[in-house]
Amino acid sequence: AAAEEFTEELLLRPLPDRKALAHFHFRSSAPPASAAGRHHHLFPKAISQLVQKFHISELELSFTQGRWNYEQWGGYDPMSTNNAKPPGVELWAIFDLPLAEIDATWKNLTHTLSGLFCASINFLESSTAFSAPRWGFKLNEGNLRYGALPREAVCTENLTPWLKLLPCRDKAGIASLLYRPSVYKGYYHSQKLKLKSSQSLGIILDQTLTVVLQPNTVSGKQLHSTGGQLQPSWSMEHLFSKKLSGKCLVSKSSRVFVEIEKGIVDNVDKAGSDVSSNNDLFVLSTAPDRSLKELDNLEVQSSSLYEYDVNNYNSDKPLNVGITWKLPLIWSCTRAPYHASRFLMGSGNERGSIAMSFLSTGLDKQLVDSSNDCSIKAVVFQVVPWYVKVYYHSLEVFIDGNSKAISEVVDKIHVTPSEDKLLPGTMEMLLKFPCSMQLATLTLDFDKGFLHIDEYPPDANQGFDIPSALVSFPEFNSSRSYPEADPLFVSPLLENFKEDGVVKSYTEVLLVPLTTPDFSMPYNVITFTCTVLALYFGSLLNALRRRIGEEERGLKKAADKRGLIPLLIAKLRGQKVDPSESESTSPASLPRSKLLLKVVFVAVVAIVFHYLSNS
Repeated sequence: AAAEEFTEELLLRPLPDRKALAHFHFRSSAPPASAAGRHHHLFPKAISQLVQKFHISELELSFTQGRWNYEQWGGYDPMSTNNAKPPGVELWAIFDLPLAEIDATWKNLTHTLSGLFCASINFLESSTAFSAPRWGFKLNEGNLRYGALPREAVCTENLTPWLKLLPCRDKAGIASLLYRPSVYKGYYHSQKLKLKSSQSLGIILDQTLTVVLQPNTVSGKQLHSTGGQLQPSWSMEHLFSKKLSGKCLVSKSSRVFVEIEKGIVDNVDKAGSDVSSNNDLFVLSTAPDRSLKELDNLEVQSSSLYEYDVNNYNSDKPLNVGITWKLPLIWSCTRAPYHASRFLMGSGNERGSIAMSFLSTGLDKQLVDSSNDCSIKAVVFQVVPWYVKVYYHSLEVFIDGNSKAISEVVDKIHVTPSEDKLLPGTMEMLLKFPCSMQLATLTLDFDKGFLHIDEYPPDANQGFDIPSALVSFPEFNSSRSYPEADPLFVSPLLENFKEDGVVKSYTEVLLVPLTTPDFSMPYNVITFTCTVLALYFGSLLNALRRRIGEEERGLKKAADKRGLIPLLIAKLRGQKVDPSESESTSPASLPRSKLLLKVVFVAVVAIVFHYLSNS
């Protein structure tokens, strides 16, 4: 029987906007349960129990802070397709269960993941928070559930449980580079957990962490420049404040890759230099163990990959790979055929419109035939909360400023209308745009609903979030293949790059302001009512329990007796006081004496406090 395996890999890549990308990839695999039983050596037992209890075929959970910049960081490569996620939490799962049992299993799954990763994933248990897409998100047979929490904050309390699933945690290996201040001060970071389960292959768990960092340009070394602004030089120590001193001892393989994009390779070719670790444009601080070259369909080199085997490094000889630029360089990453963005239109707290625009990036002219009959397909998947009541019949399409009929652009559509406090609205559309199009805009009208006071979040005045929409281009493939000279060389990271992945991108999260009640009014009503009731019942009880006859006799006796103050004045003047009179007077005047002492004590404390405060 196959044994459990664990691999760790790190990919480093310079970005055009003077930033650096670091992608951590960890894979844990377990054989089928019939072969291994319930005991595990490397694979996390919590994940194994999760798969067995809820009958999960496929699951993906991501925690993201920041938004992926598709214009600067790329939108047509496997990195952006597979690891660019919407802000907050995104969860989807495919169950191997009858359709009638999936919703109840989904609710139990969200509670389990919430406790496992210390997050608010349990908010996705409500039927108003998840949907069941058919083909717009991922083709399925009705056994897929999808939910998103755009406002979920991501911090170290989510990263720590994620690291505990690794055999060496962050104590050794590539995961030891995860210095918390470096990770969370970045422009973008997304931690993802993806698993696949089958009876024949067992369970495969992929844990990835994608971080976009700003290199420290002060401490980085820069060589001579002929003019212009150099890219910032960086190394692993500058990015993560430490060097890599070895691998995780139980890992089957541990590798570090440095990827050079096609734009840099083209500039190196123009300079007449060979694409090596030391050329006219840049130099790598450590010589790689092996270099791989990607070849496209025309057998032309597109990008380069330099590999470092962590087995060759230890605490005495740590790995600190970095890149130093020699000449100024400007390049760009390949983008998706259209840049999709979403925004709101209208004003007021009653109604508005959702608009989605598609701006051509010019990629269609390079990859497809731009004839008159040419068209590009785009699939849009969008989930809208129930309190945003979308009128799907109000859909309008504008191409290059001209209104078009729906039948000319929308090839296929599936809509699940929302139900008040029961279901969110889901829209899946297949669009066909002409290749010559430069800009397309879709608009939908909606009304804003009213919520019960208990349904508002603590920061209701900030607004309500509409999750990101997913736009995919089924005719464009984002796979990237690096021919391997060694047949025994198996890299899970490069295997994921080879998979046929559809180019896709997420839009912005929309912030919708809704009418909010005066949350202070219940407090005002409660305090006012309690004050009136206290005054009423206090007066009523005082009137009912008062004994008028005894009070009059007590007042008459008190008038016949000398009080405490006249006795004190008589003593100060040296006058004689009758003992019998004082004895008879003292019991009656005892409460008054206590009251007088309290008044004097309070006055003394006030004088001392006033004196000390002034001094």
